[in-house]
Amino acid sequence: MKTLIQGGRLLDAASQLDTTGDVAIASGRIIAVGQAPAGFAPERVIDARGLWVLPGLVDLCARLREPGYEHAGMLESEMRAAVAGGITTLVCPPDTDPVLDEAGLIEMLKLRASRLRQAARLFPLGALTKGLQGEVLTEMSHLTEAGCVGFSQAESPMRSNQALLRSLQYASTFGYSVWLRPQDASLGGGVAASGPLAQRLGLAGVPVAAETIALHTIFELLRACPCHVHLCRISSAQGVALVRQAKAEGLPVTCDVSVHSLLLTDTDIGYFDSRARLLPPLRQQRDREALSQALADGTIDALVSDHTPVADDAKEVPFADAEPGATALELLLPLAHKWAEQEGVPLLTALSRVGAGAARVLGVALGTLSASAGRLTPGGMADLCLYNPQAEWAVTPAALQSQGKYTPFEQVPMPGRVQATCVAGDWVYERAGA
Repeated sequence: MKTLIQGGRLLDAASQLDTTGDVAIASGRIIAVGQAPAGFAPERVIDARGLWVLPGLVDLCARLREPGYEHAGMLESEMRAAVAGGITTLVCPPDTDPVLDEAGLIEMLKLRASRLRQAARLFPLGALTKGLQGEVLTEMSHLTEAGCVGFSQAESPMRSNQALLRSLQYASTFGYSVWLRPQDASLGGGVAASGPLAQRLGLAGVPVAAETIALHTIFELLRACPCHVHLCRISSAQGVALVRQAKAEGLPVTCDVSVHSLLLTDTDIGYFDSRARLLPPLRQQRDREALSQALADGTIDALVSDHTPVADDAKEVPFADAEPGATALELLLPLAHKWAEQEGVPLLTALSRVGAGAARVLGVALGTLSASAGRLTPGGMADLCLYNPQAEWAVTPAALQSQGKYTPFEQVPMPGRVQATCVAGDWVYERAGA
């Protein structure tokens, strides 16, 4: 379908575009940005005055809960939540049940996603080790052929540094990408960040050293066998400093931070609020400030939703017993907007961290950088979203498309809302009443 989007504020961080104009779409691609070509006869015209016209978001960490956890979320509901949040490309980790450690499971997941009408582009991560047990490496070549963009242990630790070294050697040899959340297994068993609050509440703490020891180990092994390592959800000021040093040294690392760590601190646990039971745990204000600065200056490449829908019976229990995780797909863009306003970060910088910056990480993982991912560019795929920056709303369970309803941002005012999302020229989401 030929579509003309008229009069919107066109924002493309990759090209530093910030202007008012039109976008013309035909055959699933953007054919013009700024002004429609002569003779263009659209079948549909969208009045975008007052709206931002953005490249579709790229989310590097979203659990879709299939296979195995359908009681907490289903592929259909979570894909619907993704496009309702303006996300057109997402990466899912391998910690499903069964674990994504066989090619057939990857192929099945991608086939299921491709059959959904309201669906973003799905890029699964394969398990780095069989069953995520941290011992025996998976058949990475078979998983890559099936569609994996990289390999991860999700929240499961490697059994030894020897196993981690073998995985990096293999990845280095064949050009694979390894995605790791840096956390020392022997120090990461707590439920809250170590500090005065955890002590006062009597909660088992996770020290910053759990992150920094793991980072030191990863960087030392990378010096011996360089390959692309993406560090998932950095959470501490000391971790940021180590990543900054590693990048200055030239090590092939990228990293991301979750929206929760970016905007919240351990005090948001309040009186044992299980909605704030997260991995990594929320840390102190100084850590949040360091993460914000690092995201703004590009040390941290991407902002992720870390979307994890959790069922009622896993959250409505004592804090220490609650399953970690929160729903966030529909909040990623409003929270990036909120962060930019609160911290005085340029809007295009904030949009880059959920668009072009995240796309670059994915491009490295794929071994190629798509010319159009996270960009508003003629000739590129028509993956975009329309966002109303004036549509303030408060987060409530009823307002969320996700099957998971638990979020520490419940009742927090959001500064804007996605109105419509387009994937390859197909309008997969349009908010009712917009």
